[in-house]
Amino acid sequence: MHPRPSSSRRSPHRTRTRTARTPRPRTPARVLAPLALAAALLASACSAGNPATSASGTVDAALAALPRATPSALTSYYAQQPRWRDCGAPGFQCATVKAPLDYDHPGAGDVRLAVSRKKATGKAKPLGSLLVNPGGPGGSAVGYLQQYAGIGYPADVRARYDMVAVDPRGVARSEPVECLDGRRMDAFTQTDTTPDDQRERDALVTADKDFAESCGTHSARLLRHVSTVEAARDMDIVRAALGDRKLNYVGASYGTFLGATYAGLFPERVGRVVLDGAMDPTLDARRLNLDQTAGFETAFQAFAKDCVRRSDCPLGGRATTPAQVGAHLKAFFRKLDAHPVPAHDADGRELGESLATTGVIAAMYDEGTWPQLREALASAMDKNDGAGLLALADSYYERDAKGRYSNLMMANAAVNCLDSPPAFSGPDEVREALPSFEKASPVFGTGLAWASLSCTYWPVRATGEPHRIEARGAAPIVVVGTTRDPATPYRWAQSLAGQLSSGRLLTYAGDGHTAYGRGSTCVDSAINTYLLHGTPPPAGKRCS
Repeated sequence: MHPRPSSSRRSPHRTRTRTARTPRPRTPARVLAPLALAAALLASACSAGNPATSASGTVDAALAALPRATPSALTSYYAQQPRWRDCGAPGFQCATVKAPLDYDHPGAGDVRLAVSRKKATGKAKPLGSLLVNPGGPGGSAVGYLQQYAGIGYPADVRARYDMVAVDPRGVARSEPVECLDGRRMDAFTQTDTTPDDQRERDALVTADKDFAESCGTHSARLLRHVSTVEAARDMDIVRAALGDRKLNYVGASYGTFLGATYAGLFPERVGRVVLDGAMDPTLDARRLNLDQTAGFETAFQAFAKDCVRRSDCPLGGRATTPAQVGAHLKAFFRKLDAHPVPAHDADGRELGESLATTGVIAAMYDEGTWPQLREALASAMDKNDGAGLLALADSYYERDAKGRYSNLMMANAAVNCLDSPPAFSGPDEVREALPSFEKASPVFGTGLAWASLSCTYWPVRATGEPHRIEARGAAPIVVVGTTRDPATPYRWAQSLAGQLSSGRLLTYAGDGHTAYGRGSTCVDSAINTYLLHGTPPPAGKRCS
C-alpha cells in the first residue's frame, strides 16, 4: 500500500505504509499507504493543549496514559463475552465485539468489530492470546490471520498462543469505510501525480477532492471516528473480551503505530509486544512523507545494484551505475506519461506512468519480488506489454481480476487524514517542496510529493498531532528496524525505541519492509524467544 506515507500514509501514487505480511512467504509485498499517512495521535488522548515543539524540531508533548479504572460508561463493553462460530478454514472461529462509536459519548451508538481466532494447538500451558496486525492502515488483520499468520507463524508460537486478529474500525469486516466504486477507483489510481502544467495540476486536485467528497458522502457516520487512538482503545475492549489480563501483540508497519499507541494509553496492560517495521509518532506528515521518499530511494538503489549484476536486467548492464539505472527508469516513466502501453492481460486498461510507478514501488517492499519486477519491466520496455507492472500495482491496491477493490485505500486515507494534519495546504506548497523531495529521491520524489496532497481536501479535520510515546511502566517492548526498509526507514525504529521507556531495539541489516519471518534465523529466534519466554533481545542486538 502506500504507507501512511508519510507516514505510511499515501505515497507515490497513493502510497501507504503498506500492509506488511510479517512473517510471510516471499510473495509480492503490498505497498504502503499513501505517503501522506503521518503518524499522529488524537489530541483528546494526549497531554492538554497542542504538542510543543522545541527549537530542534522535536516534539516535547507525550501521549498520556488513560486512567487505570474502566469508566462506568464502558463497563458493558468490557464485560462482553463473544459468541464464537466456525468460519473460514478449519480451526478458525469468528465473533463480533462491540465498541462505542464515540468514546466521549458512549451512548451515541456502537461500532461492530470483526474478530477471528485460532486456538493454541499445543498441550503445554497456554500463554493467552496473541493479537496480530499486518499494517496499512487499512489492511485486514482477520484476512491476514486466516490466510497466513494462523498457519504460517512458527509452530512453537501457535502451540502456546491463541492467534487472534481484529479488523480495526472502518477496515474490511469492521464496518468498512466506503468511497469510490471500482470504475472510479480505476480512474483515481491512474491520475497523473507528476503534473507537467496547470491543467494536469488541476486534474490531480480534482481527483483528490472527488475521492474525499465520495468518502464523506458514503461514510459520514464513521469518518470522524476511525483514528488510531480509537482503534487502540477498541483493542483493549477485545483484550478484556478474550479474558486476557495483558495484551500480547505483534504489529508490522502501521501496526507498530497502533501497538505503540496502545502501550501509551494502557502501559500497565502491556504484555509481550513486538513492533516490526516501526513508525515514528513524533514526525508530522510532511516529514514522514519526505523520510519515506528517501527510504524508497534507498531500496531502489539496492535493487539497481542487484539488477545490473544480472543478465535479465532491463535497465542496464554491469557497467551501469545505480544513478544511470534511475535515469533509465525515469526516462521510461516519461515515455509512459506521453504514450501508455497496452496491458494484454487486463480488461482494456493501459499502463501509464502512475500505475507503472506504483508497480515499481510495490516491488521495493520485498527483495523477493525483484525478479518479478525485472521481468515486468522488460516486458513493458521491450515487448510493449504492461501487464506485469499492472499486476504489481493491482496487488498494491488490492484490486481483483473483476475490477473490484478492497476498502484498503479508502480506510487508509480515512485513518491517515484523521490522525495527522495534511502535509501541504495546497499545490503551491507542494511546488515549493519539490526540490527537497527530488533530492531525497531523484526517481520517485516528484510523484511522492504530489501524492502527499491527498489529505488536504479531506472532509473531516484531523484530530491528531505528532507526540512522543513513552508508555512509562510498560513491560519490555521489542522494536524491530530494518536498515534498508523502504517504507519505514530504520531511523524511525531507532526513534520509537528511544521514546518508549521500556523499548528494546532489534536491528536487521538487510533489505525489505519488516524483518520477522523474512528469512533471518537471528531475527526469528530473538522474537520467538521473547514471545515464548518473555526474554527480550539484549540491548544493541543486530542481525543480518
